[in-house]
Amino acid sequence: MASEEISTIVEKVGSSKGGLISILEEIQAKYSYLPEDALRAVAEETGRSLVDIYGVATFYRAFSLKPRGKHLISVCLGTACHVRGGPAIAEEIERQLGIKGGETTSDNEFTLETVNCLGACALGPVVVADGHYFSKMKISMVKGILDKVRVGLDRVEIDTDQRVFPLEVSCARCNHSLLDARNVIDGHPSIRITVSFGNKHGWFCLSSLYGSYEVSSEYDIPTDTIVNVFCPHCHAELIGGAKCGECGAPMVPMIVRGGGVVQICSRRGCKGHLLDLGGAASE
Repeated sequence: MASEEISTIVEKVGSSKGGLISILEEIQAKYSYLPEDALRAVAEETGRSLVDIYGVATFYRAFSLKPRGKHLISVCLGTACHVRGGPAIAEEIERQLGIKGGETTSDNEFTLETVNCLGACALGPVVVADGHYFSKMKISMVKGILDKVRVGLDRVEIDTDQRVFPLEVSCARCNHSLLDARNVIDGHPSIRITVSFGNKHGWFCLSSLYGSYEVSSEYDIPTDTIVNVFCPHCHAELIGGAKCGECGAPMVPMIVRGGGVVQICSRRGCKGHLLDLGGAASE
């Protein structure tokens, strides 16, 4: 890793205490983990102790000190998922991949982790593979899901894939619908929001089909850019307290009609998302 790259990141974000998390987020987004030499370079560039930096890196679950595989599998072992068979699901995935939780396969294809909650308790047991939620998991489903992950879960047929379904969402502040029938994506009204980044401020539309990542926007937003998101009706900023489990960026909450909340990552290109339907079944 070139020290010049770390210097550039620190200079861009700033070396203040509050900027340390953002610096680590930038490094993690670039390398998929936090290499030791990168953390030492951050300590040198910011003047902070290596102990403090390791403390932040190990406190937040979004950060990893070990290289992650191409595909990340997360198994929920929270109370709701545990009593519905979550541990048995985790054991079957461990058996099929030949690794334990927290480990990566020798070919760097899969990383398996267990988590305490994925925010979809009513749908447990829950497994998340590369940002895709699989609810009401059974042991018999594991092999099929791993096979799909190897091929690529983003290759979906929106007309037939049961993981893809429409959501009608509204602003978490004013409750105004965010659907825009004038801009259709995937054959459905899109979700229209306003985003700002740098000195640009414009519209951004994304598919209302949960599981699709099709978008259109007024401006070309560079990958890894964290955007600020606003309601186009009341102009309030849509920001919640949750952080993306994939990259650590702020999550953007929207209310699901009929009950529930969907949250999407504010980092362009990240597919992190959370869906809690408050008891309704999604699949």
